[in-house]
Amino acid sequence: MKHIKEIALVTNQWVNSYKRLVPGYEAPTYIAWAQKNRSALVRVPIYKPGKEKATRIELRCPDPAGNPYLVFAVMLAAGLKGIKEGYELPAPIENNIFEMDEAEQMKHGIESMPGSLHEAILHAEKSELLKETLGEELLGFLIRNKRAEWNSYKTQVTPYELATYLPVL
Repeated sequence: MKHIKEIALVTNQWVNSYKRLVPGYEAPTYIAWAQKNRSALVRVPIYKPGKEKATRIELRCPDPAGNPYLVFAVMLAAGLKGIKEGYELPAPIENNIFEMDEAEQMKHGIESMPGSLHEAILHAEKSELLKETLGEELLGFLIRNKRAEWNSYKTQVTPYELATYLPVL
């Protein structure tokens, strides 16, 4: 969870990946973990005694359109770094985070995922973890490619904008 903002560029590689990371919808946007709560980013479902081998951890934000090799590489690197450096695990959040107001989220130390490809690029550019995991050349290529995608996207005028704003002009 500590590295999720910087690896979001890999787990959610497309402009449209961020259209599903909207509070209140299926994909979680809040950086928290839980056992029963589906609004949390990381879920560790409760296992039944005698079925310990069925224990799993779910990272619920990756876009299915992402490159699975890169996604697994950065997830594993982040997890292993947390183990190696002994990151403290915050308390689980079992209440529905979507129903919490901003003050309650702040009280629990809950942050949000990047809200756009642009935000994810900014976090990735500063990431030592991504440099170590992907290498500087691949990371540089990924950032250049995604920046070009963002620049192309932000200049598009959509039918929504034409329908909403053209009549006002």
